[in-house]
Amino acid sequence: MYLSGTDWVINTLDHMMKSTTNSGNMSQIIFEMDSLLDEKLVRERLGVFVREFPALHGSVKRDFNLAPYWRLPEATSNDLDFTVYLVGEDSSQEEILSLFGKTANRPFKNENEHLAFHLIQKGKKESLFAMTFDHRLFDARGAEAFLDLFLQYSSGKEITGILNGVRLTAPADLSEWMDKFHAGRNVNRKMISLSKPAFETLPVPEGRDRGFKFHLVSFDVKDTEKIYDKAYSEAGYLMEMPYLLSVVMQAVHELFRNRGIAANNYMAPVTIDMRTRDDIREKLLLNHVSYLFFKVSAEETGDLKGIMKSVKCQMYEQVKAGLPKDLADASSLLRIAPLAFLGKVLHLPFGGKIASFLFSYLGKGPGQLSEFMGVKIKNLFHTPRVSVPPGFGFFFNYFNGHLNLVISYLDGLLLEEEILMLTTGIEEKLEASV
Repeated sequence: MYLSGTDWVINTLDHMMKSTTNSGNMSQIIFEMDSLLDEKLVRERLGVFVREFPALHGSVKRDFNLAPYWRLPEATSNDLDFTVYLVGEDSSQEEILSLFGKTANRPFKNENEHLAFHLIQKGKKESLFAMTFDHRLFDARGAEAFLDLFLQYSSGKEITGILNGVRLTAPADLSEWMDKFHAGRNVNRKMISLSKPAFETLPVPEGRDRGFKFHLVSFDVKDTEKIYDKAYSEAGYLMEMPYLLSVVMQAVHELFRNRGIAANNYMAPVTIDMRTRDDIREKLLLNHVSYLFFKVSAEETGDLKGIMKSVKCQMYEQVKAGLPKDLADASSLLRIAPLAFLGKVLHLPFGGKIASFLFSYLGKGPGQLSEFMGVKIKNLFHTPRVSVPPGFGFFFNYFNGHLNLVISYLDGLLLEEEILMLTTGIEEKLEASV
């Protein structure tokens, strides 16, 4: 499978993170179950399922035409990185997240390993199942879809039928060069306009051996419904992303102000899925995302409705101008560049910065099965590692009626009292509608 320009950017971020933190561009999906999973059965079925995907053990190479591609292994590996942890049933959420922080920060063994699985047995009553994944292999929605297929298999469906339609090839995309150059021109103009005036970031702590920490806020079904009702009322139908981002902007401004950082502007890139709900299985592997960029002045942060209006206007303008597609097309031109060089190029538009913080919102995904081998799934959330800089981000997802927020941050970038301030501020603003 040839890599797209977006894939090559993700590989660049992986290279950069390995040089600035203790591991690469990785993330993790965590299931919470209401009773114990059968460890032996999970390990057995997972092993069978993973062996059906040779691409899971692939590696990045360059073809003779210089286009990078995902090289399939000559033989399917039987190795399965599956670890079980036993903790007390009174273990707190902080203790569980600390353990999952260790699994999310652990580097993969080699260039052919891209997945690791973890099962926490919490006393005799609950289980948590997690998949750590290499972002070069899956984006967040693709990883969810992969686990959704595994849940279908674990529930008794035939594996051959489940895997039918998953695309294992992708073209080199070495044509329509003028369109790509025009897209690059459009992207360059947009980046220049976004770079002035400058935006602020938090200082990154020294030391490349640092990992990431995670803080989870999960809203129950009743509060989630009311938050969404408020989002639709304030921002418009299906406008929950602008609403949530606006609330976060206010909380981040408070953080910077308490730090004594005189920020005039804040920048947040937001990932968007370029797939439709119908082609998620076909485009399961590799990355199929693009970005929107939102810039808000510090003066606007006092008015939540004003932030929402600004965010919505920027979203409409960028979508109308075709920025997400232009970014995807223009990035194809970057694939000839070595990763180290491209890493420097990515920092150029904003003077060595990428954003004030990162933001993502995953709405209702494909499948959203409620059971895992007969055990009810209570919740699902993501614990992603974040590009440095900025070194922290806010990641919302919706699962079976629950809205979740994970704050991911580089160890040492934020103090515990600052995490408390951020989460308290966000909860109060969201629950003011509840």
